[in-house]
Amino acid sequence: MLDLLIDPAVWLSFLTLTVLEVVLGVDNVIFISIAATRLPRGQRARARVVGLAGALVLRVALLFSITWIMSLAHPFATIAGFALAWRDVILLLGGMFLIWKATTEIFAEVEGDAHAPHAATKTSFWGTIVQIMVLDLVFSLDSVITAVGIADHIEVMVAAVVIAILIMMVASEPIANFIEGHPSTKMLALAFLVMVGMALAADGMHYHIDRGFIYAAMIFAGGVETLNLLRQRRRG
Repeated sequence: MLDLLIDPAVWLSFLTLTVLEVVLGVDNVIFISIAATRLPRGQRARARVVGLAGALVLRVALLFSITWIMSLAHPFATIAGFALAWRDVILLLGGMFLIWKATTEIFAEVEGDAHAPHAATKTSFWGTIVQIMVLDLVFSLDSVITAVGIADHIEVMVAAVVIAILIMMVASEPIANFIEGHPSTKMLALAFLVMVGMALAADGMHYHIDRGFIYAAMIFAGGVETLNLLRQRRRG
């Protein structure tokens, strides 16, 4: 353990992995924040904390099961020349679920809750937690695979994941409040989740979409939205 603490390469991998875990966790935080808005106001903060705590437990458990995680990439069936693995199934179903959830929320925002499907109305606390945990599983796959690719020591991986989740817990409330207070920003966040869902589903079909393109597009759109908010504030 002492050797790890004094090794500069270990610290570099730890810092790099922590930053990447936070970046990869942004879409998770956005989903959790939006999913929690369907709960009574008094339950939203607890849902965000429980959701992120569940993500932490799941990711650490997966890190200690890395051999099993890697086995998910091994095909278990071939359909019309397509090698299907359990990782593909998880990514495909998770991506489709995220697209469905985000588009349902978009419909509710545009048409109003009175015209929205039943899924977009108020949900129970544990129903929301189940939705969060389903997406946590999908996002955790990317997180764990990234951790294994960067760090060589399980202690470093766990420490980076814990720090990243703690940062996301602190940031979740300001992000949730900002999204809730700015409807146009919420629409942008939902569009972001649709894009992420499409990327996950594409990965499940063996068509990899570089996440850098998605994040670059969203940073550009976020910059434009920031200018709009500044303009509204000056004119208000």
